[in-house]
Amino acid sequence: MPADDIRHRVGPARVARLTTVGADGRPHLVPVCFVLLDEVVYHAVDEKPKRHRRLRRLENIRATGHACLLIDEYDEDWSRLWWVRLDGHGRLVEDRAEEAAARAALADKYPQYVQQPPAGPVIAIAVTGWSAWSAADAAADPAG
Repeated sequence: MPADDIRHRVGPARVARLTTVGADGRPHLVPVCFVLLDEVVYHAVDEKPKRHRRLRRLENIRATGHACLLIDEYDEDWSRLWWVRLDGHGRLVEDRAEEAAARAALADKYPQYVQQPPAGPVIAIAVTGWSAWSAADAAADPAG
């Protein structure tokens, strides 16, 4: 999938699956709201109810920084399927200006965040690799 097509699909996507890896090597997967700014993906912990107060995604980011996001589109018409995987290194944002910019971009993308801004920590994932697939591209190049 061409790079411009990847960005075109990722930018407006509403949800990603964030995988982090803990110090014990175990992966942890959770759906998240996100925004892509240049080569960095931002996610803020919002106010939706959580099962635990100590979130594993935050502990894993602190412990290893290993992070991966999967953004995909499912359709009953399988010729419209696609996915994009973003591999990278995550960190908790400490710079106030960067945090404010990320929160503003998230509010621009998600109207719910205008009324109820996420108050939790902001995670930044510097993208180090992109992988993508689409049924349309696979059909156009069956040798793949």
